[in-house]
Amino acid sequence: MAVMDTQLSSRSATVRDWVGFVARIILGGTLLVAGITKATDIDATIWSVRTYQIVPWDFAAVIGWAMPILEIIVGFLLVFGIATRWSGLLGALAMIVFIIGISSVWVRHISLDCGCFGTGGAVKDTWADVQRSYALDILRDLGLALCGVWLVVRPRTALSVDRWITS
Repeated sequence: MAVMDTQLSSRSATVRDWVGFVARIILGGTLLVAGITKATDIDATIWSVRTYQIVPWDFAAVIGWAMPILEIIVGFLLVFGIATRWSGLLGALAMIVFIIGISSVWVRHISLDCGCFGTGGAVKDTWADVQRSYALDILRDLGLALCGVWLVVRPRTALSVDRWITS
């Protein structure tokens, strides 16, 4: 009986390791793509931050420059499984900030493209279409945040630099 329990436990740990790998790739890959896309047009990224009307006009430039750099760094760390718990936490926190931003413009009836993957800004879509877009963006970011939470709770994943260093 003990041998069977050990096999089940080992199999279960392996499954969790691969679930963690998938969470790393999904969250890290998304952050990498979003960061690289934003970094290719910093002026558009700054404008996108300004359209949210949350931070002062001049501070939006700081955020517009910093956000893509941080997304690229955290995405890189996650994809390779480096400092997985901490990079997962940063990824989850970024998603929570994005959810708050999208929720903020939704509540204030500001119609915009979130700018999550490059240029954003005001849109002329119907309010119903904008609301549907906000709901989908929030659901996507919630799923990505859950990937980050998984990695905070269980940072041991398959095919990670962390695992290679600690083995």
